[in-house]
Order: sequence, then structure tokens, then C-alpha cells
Amino acid sequence: MANAEIEGARRSPWRAAGWGVAGLVLLVPLVAMQFTREVNWTVGDFLFAAMLLGLVGLTLDLTVRTSRNPSYRGGVGAALAASFLIVWANGAVGMIGNEDNPYNLLFFGVIGVALLGSVLARFRAAGMALAMLVAAAAQAAIGVGGMTTDVRGGILSTLFAGLWLLSAALFRNAARDGANA
Repeated sequence: MANAEIEGARRSPWRAAGWGVAGLVLLVPLVAMQFTREVNWTVGDFLFAAMLLGLVGLTLDLTVRTSRNPSYRGGVGAALAASFLIVWANGAVGMIGNEDNPYNLLFFGVIGVALLGSVLARFRAAGMALAMLVAAAAQAAIGVGGMTTDVRGGILSTLFAGLWLLSAALFRNAARDGANA
């Protein structure tokens, strides 16, 4: 029975679609580079983006294989979306000021808080909810603090807390259902 489930997961159209979307995301800058000089990616940029997308994809893949609860899966997805967007935005243009502003390094601490909290919670839904709530508070605090330098960037950064809150709410719902990884 377990082998049939694993084989079915390997052939899932959702899995193929997810990895296909990741590949298309990598093609966007390649195509854009053909039409504008505004986009100028190096081989290193493509490798970094591929690693980042691969890490997100593998984490989602693992989550789908280990948890059947849609709220738990959604909580992981929202946390991964927040983490991905933080890394992507900071690498591309910076969230506060430009990408060279050292203040932007604080946002990586938010990802660290979420990851450390998840590990300490042993990936149990109730603990994950708390970890994502703390990450949301950290994201909002850093974003508000950044408004002194860059109001627009600070507001946008603060809005990212919404993804962490969504993740927390989904994990809380999963905890009520008794779901864990």
C-alpha cells in the first residue's frame, strides 16, 4: 500500500505542474533579457534562483508526502511564500532602500525565527503556529522600523507580515484538527 502511494505521488499532475511553474519562473528573466537591458542576470543569478526555487519545491514536496492535512500544507506554503519573497525582493531591489542597505539583513532574521521556531516545535502544528506568529511580529517590527529610512519600502515590508499571519492561522487550524508533519 505504501509503495502505491509513493508511486502515485511521483506521477501526480500537481507535482509536475509545480516543478513546471518553477522552471517557467526561471525562464522569465531569460526571456526578459532578450528585450530589455533592465534585466541583466548572470549565471550565478540563475544558479541562485534555481537553488532557491528547488529548496521551496523540495520542502513543499516533503510536506505533501508527510502531511495529509490541507491546513498544515497551506501553512507551510504560506511560510515558504513569505520566505521566498523576502529573499527574492532583498536580492533584486532590497526591501528597505536598495539591495545594498544593511538594514535588509534583518529580514533574514525573520526567516531564521520561523525556521528555529519550527525546529523547536518539532514541526508540530501548534508550535508552528506560534513560530509563525513570532515571525509576523518580527517582520512587522522591522518593516515599521524601516519606515524612518524608506516609507514605501517599510509599508511593503510590513505587509509581508500578512503571509506569516496566514501561515500561523493555517497551522492553528491544523492543530485543531490534530495534524502534524
